[in-house]
Amino acid sequence: MRRIRVCYFNAWAGPLEQADDYLDRLADLDLRPLVSNSGDPALMRKARLDCDWYAENLRAFAHLEHPEIEFLPAWVCGRSGILELGRLPHHAGTETWLITMGHQPDALGRAAGGAFGFLSRLGIRHLFYGFDEASRHMGSFNAIAPHLDLLIHDEHPLAPAGRALLPAHCRTLHRSWVANLRPFAVPFNESPEEKILFLGSQLGLTPHRQRQFDHLQRVFGDRFVAIHDHSVEVTGRADLNRFKVALCPEGRKFGTPAMALTHTDRPFWTGCSGMVPVAEDSRSGGRLEALSAAGLIRRYPHGDLDGLEAACARALAVGRAERRRSYEYFNQEETVGTVVAAALAGSSIFENAKAPDEAGALLELAKPGPQGASAGSV
Repeated sequence: MRRIRVCYFNAWAGPLEQADDYLDRLADLDLRPLVSNSGDPALMRKARLDCDWYAENLRAFAHLEHPEIEFLPAWVCGRSGILELGRLPHHAGTETWLITMGHQPDALGRAAGGAFGFLSRLGIRHLFYGFDEASRHMGSFNAIAPHLDLLIHDEHPLAPAGRALLPAHCRTLHRSWVANLRPFAVPFNESPEEKILFLGSQLGLTPHRQRQFDHLQRVFGDRFVAIHDHSVEVTGRADLNRFKVALCPEGRKFGTPAMALTHTDRPFWTGCSGMVPVAEDSRSGGRLEALSAAGLIRRYPHGDLDGLEAACARALAVGRAERRRSYEYFNQEETVGTVVAAALAGSSIFENAKAPDEAGALLELAKPGPQGASAGSV
């Protein structure tokens, strides 16, 4: 059986440490030194939301499971700890995988390519889960591309320049957004309130959403509940399974090609919570269309209030057995840990990877510049 230790790079973390230790003190983390204007309450709230969201990815990676893999206790590091990962002792028969996500590699700035290249030369594998299509939208993508072993991103094609920089052995998978929850972390609610929860976002009540809000309020009355100021705290997501239906508006970057087919993670984590997801259908194709065809979400055309009303009504009418089928599917197939564990199990690159060049990497670490910077200065 393969033995794998994962280390998650999280820009909200610091020195290299065990995942459980970081998670134990998560609620007490002082984010003020990490925020540009700590005196802005709105900015601090957004920082807390983002910090907690990325920490939930770590929580998932700290509990990875797969029948073909023994996962050792996970680690986490931020900018100040990324090079410390290369100084950990390497044990024969154990693979070390660095996991980066979203646009967080940009937190390393110009040092990203040097840092990840150093770790690669030590035999540390790198899985990058981009959610959207990072080769077109993330500044450091071309710098880190040569050092990737697994790349997961949405349905949009890679930019030619970025694709050309990937090593021949790099495996690329299309899997965009999923839920960053541990499978079945939220219990199934047998008898939720027969209500529609409208999930807000950073955009707040735009004119488009205000029309939706007003229409649904007229039609459904007190069966319609709205959150429209920003987003939901990660720690409060599980409590929302008291509602039967989740209306998931489009993502804030919905107009870009990268979001046109993938939306956000909301249909997935609400599905994992046992709610019936309702999502906008302003573009055809992609995973949401397949999920809709399978009866796992309800969709409505962009700007069509009658279609929105009908989709919400269909969602309210879903029976317990069908809702449980959806709950089982999302928890088994659409969580970040499940996707990552399966991707690692499906990768055979460890068999063909070159032997760790520890001497060469350490010599490079001693050079001046980003590669030779101390761990605390990256």
